[in-house]
Amino acid sequence: MSLSPLQNRVFPDGAIVATPQRGTMYGNRGGKIHDQESRQLHPTKRWATKQWICCVLRFKDRRRPLMGPGYTEMFFLDEVTALAAGHRPCFECRRQDAMRFAHAWRNDGTRETAPEMDRVLHTQRLDGKSKRLVAIEWNELPVGAMISQNEKFIAKSDSGPLLWSMDGYRPIETNTDLAGKVDCLTPQAILTTLSNGYQPQWHPSAGPSARQNAQI
Repeated sequence: MSLSPLQNRVFPDGAIVATPQRGTMYGNRGGKIHDQESRQLHPTKRWATKQWICCVLRFKDRRRPLMGPGYTEMFFLDEVTALAAGHRPCFECRRQDAMRFAHAWRNDGTRETAPEMDRVLHTQRLDGKSKRLVAIEWNELPVGAMISQNEKFIAKSDSGPLLWSMDGYRPIETNTDLAGKVDCLTPQAILTTLSNGYQPQWHPSAGPSARQNAQI
């Protein structure tokens, strides 16, 4: 008998859904937001604390049951997706990436602290109960940004726009209009960090043009 997938996969807009695909990266939102007995998410709660992080799938041979005690595990297609949803690199399992991110956040030779980044990001992730959007010209977006258009998610890569899906990226339709302002999902502080040179990990389907492919 096959088991139903758990509700633990994150969309670029921050929604958490049930799907059999796992993705290439892992994370949480600062604690437990599920019922351990039913292994279901709380019907209204979508985060525990301001500490939304993005982690690697494997670290020091650690093993834990999904939807068990402690925090609620989440999975992302890649780091570009996690950043769009408002997560940042974890300082434990992704120390070097987190340090690069914290330095690019400030871009003045010093690095920002995790609590301060979490505080800022929490003000930029949500507008009430909905995802806060950044209205900006497509040409002004840095590589690694993600937008929402006509109920689709589009990422900006070195080679141009890519259509996001649970399985990966594919080239966007040639008639897609990206002129003028677009609705960007990636929070403003992360857009600045990307503009300052932080290079996120991409799903391999983004192709060789992506700056750094995730390792599965």
